[in-house]
Amino acid sequence: MAVPPFHWWRTVFFLIPAIAVYTIVLGTLSLFSILIDRQGHLAHRCARAWAWLILKTTGVTVDVSGLDALPRDVPYLFLSNHQSIYDIPVLFWHLPYQLRILAKASLGKFPFLGGHLRRSGHVLVDRSNPGQSTMQSIKELMRQRVSLIVFPEGTRSADGKVARFRGGIVMLAIEAGLPIVPVAVEGTRHVMLKDRLMTCPGHVRMRVGHPVSTEGYELSQARELAGIIERKVRQDVEAMQALSS
Repeated sequence: MAVPPFHWWRTVFFLIPAIAVYTIVLGTLSLFSILIDRQGHLAHRCARAWAWLILKTTGVTVDVSGLDALPRDVPYLFLSNHQSIYDIPVLFWHLPYQLRILAKASLGKFPFLGGHLRRSGHVLVDRSNPGQSTMQSIKELMRQRVSLIVFPEGTRSADGKVARFRGGIVMLAIEAGLPIVPVAVEGTRHVMLKDRLMTCPGHVRMRVGHPVSTEGYELSQARELAGIIERKVRQDVEAMQALSS
């Protein structure tokens, strides 16, 4: 029987306990913050601190490009590719906006993390039955003018290739008049491979594209617009992969 590599031992006996402590402490602070800030702005600060601690503890560095050209006073729908669960701390720490995520309902079952997500305005979705309430929650976030992060591939990529983007969330962005920003993330899959309990230090690249206005688009064109964003993200991911090879 082969002895597990060093990073497996590091993950199990150091990273998992450390991240559990971060989640408990900051999740508790987040829950209490809702008592004085119903909009979830303080809770989002807790989430950003949680993300920073995870990246620092794991040893993940991130090179960000394109963010300087993005105005700060406008809410956006950020559409990103999805390589790893580490995409979430990367995006939360490096996107300086009030962010909410559209995530799978199973995350709501995690102690502290689930409570933070439910009470601070994030949208947890049962993929088998998203329901009208989910759509209403998304529309309400858009009306509040906070930015939303969505992984429109629907699942993590095991090989780093960008899969087809779903058009449903784009339809809601068209309804709300919310500009869409393509975000390409490359390298997080090497930090933690899909379905593998081991994390490794690593370098991640993130490219933030120019906002794409939804004005002038009809709801029937949501699939077309999703395809435009998908191609931009795929091009950026492939360009960053070429730099790494």
